[in-house]
Amino acid sequence: MNATVAGALLFCRAEPSVVRSPAQLLREPQLLAPAGAEWSVLVPEGAAWEDGEPVDRVVGGWAVALAVAVGLGRPVLALWWDAERTGFTLATGFRRPVGYVWLADGTPVGEDEAMTTFAARLGLDPVLDVQALAPLTRDDLDSLGADRLRGLIAVLARAGLEAPRGLAPGDPADRLHAAALELGAQTVEWAGWRDAVRTELHAVEESLDHWLREPKERIAPKALGVAQVAAGVPLALWGLRRALRAGEGEGAGGRGGAGWAAAGAVLIAQGALLLAYERRRARELR
Repeated sequence: MNATVAGALLFCRAEPSVVRSPAQLLREPQLLAPAGAEWSVLVPEGAAWEDGEPVDRVVGGWAVALAVAVGLGRPVLALWWDAERTGFTLATGFRRPVGYVWLADGTPVGEDEAMTTFAARLGLDPVLDVQALAPLTRDDLDSLGADRLRGLIAVLARAGLEAPRGLAPGDPADRLHAAALELGAQTVEWAGWRDAVRTELHAVEESLDHWLREPKERIAPKALGVAQVAAGVPLALWGLRRALRAGEGEGAGGRGGAGWAAAGAVLIAQGALLLAYERRRARELR
């Protein structure tokens, strides 16, 4: 993979204020901007795949982590590309991600059923929107891989997604970064665990306050926290093992660990914060 031509965009169906603190836990410098009335976009700096990590595996792990961290009903769509392929990964909570791949020349190599699942998970129209997505899975000599992603964004405009000016699929990470800076995007950087945990705890409190007003929903934060920690620990260990293999020169089979290790770390942090929040609320109610 030629890292100089690789790039990615992560769209989340949530406001920037909701996305910011979970994005910090990924420990990757990114820029954050609005992408429609109910959407945000993260523009990664690109260092995570400069050493040979496949861009799709890196951002796939981030998408899973963000989708769980920002909460139910807020899917994350990662668009990615390199010198050989383009594609997307859609993450929705704890569900298995769905994705599609094209070669750089636009040749589809994904499964048609993935588009139907993609539309269903985003709540798109099962007839009109699925029909609009169908041409993206057919051969078209005039459409390159980047054109396929632009076509995908055009369909998602019906769901409120608006890619900011200058953030075009197919551009390398450094060009996307420069374009996002011109738009006045917010900088999202790792500020250490203390600040990250404080920020994330505040976000958790805000998102959970309305849940806890109803007695029937009292179990939700604790159950979700336990599930996140239980899923995050093995995921982080698995990602770290893959990253170590890549560091030992085991090739593509050991790559892609960094993104999944980050996903596991976010799940663990988010779950721990939910459990801590629930314990504190329980003490206050005694």
